[in-house]
Amino acid sequence: MSMKVPYKAHPWHGVDSGKEAPEVVNAYIEIVPTDTVKYEIDKETGHLKVDRPQKFSNYCPALYGFVPRTYCGNAIGDFCAKRTHRKKIEGDGDPLDICVLTEKAITHGDILVQAVPIGGFRIVDRGQADDKIIAVLHEDAVYGSWSSVHDCPPKIIERLRHYFLTYKDLPGTENRKVEISDVYDFAEARKVIELSIKDYRTLIAKKRR
Repeated sequence: MSMKVPYKAHPWHGVDSGKEAPEVVNAYIEIVPTDTVKYEIDKETGHLKVDRPQKFSNYCPALYGFVPRTYCGNAIGDFCAKRTHRKKIEGDGDPLDICVLTEKAITHGDILVQAVPIGGFRIVDRGQADDKIIAVLHEDAVYGSWSSVHDCPPKIIERLRHYFLTYKDLPGTENRKVEISDVYDFAEARKVIELSIKDYRTLIAKKRR
C-alpha cells in the first residue's frame, strides 16, 4: 500500500516537467485573463503571491505561468546570446514562462494543465533572457489542432506581444526596456524547454553540493 504525501507538492520543484516533455509539458498557471492583479509563485513556499496590479486595462490574453522543474540560467542565456548575436546575456533566474491558449474559460490560477508548445517569444529584458513559450491546451477543442505558431491568427500574436512588452510598466515609473527579438516556431520552443530543464538540473546539483 503506497502512502500519499500529506501536503501539496511545490509547483516548481515537486511537479515534473511532463512525461512527454518537450512535446507536451505540464504548466503551472499563475494568472488567467480575468485577473486584474498579477500573481506569481513564491519560490520559497510554493504559494501564489500578489506581484503587482495590472497596468490600466492591460491583461494577459492567455493562461500564464511556468513549466515546473525548469530554470533560465547559463544555458538559456548563452542560447539567447547566440541567437541574437550578442556577447553576453544571462538567464533571468526564474522558471521558464509559458502562456497557454484555450477556448475554455478557466477562472482561476493555482492549477496544473497539460500544454503543447507551438512557438515562443525570445525576450531580452535588461540583458537577461526571458523567453515566453506559446502553447495550446492539450486536446483543446478549438486550439488543440494547432501545431505551429503560424497556425495562430496574427491578432493573437499581437495581443501577446503587446502584453509582454508592457506588463512590467507601472504608472509613474520609468518604463523598462523590454525587447522581443523574434518569434520562433515549435522546434525552437522545444529546444528552449530542453535547455531550461538542463539549467534546472544544474541548479539543483549545485544546491546539493
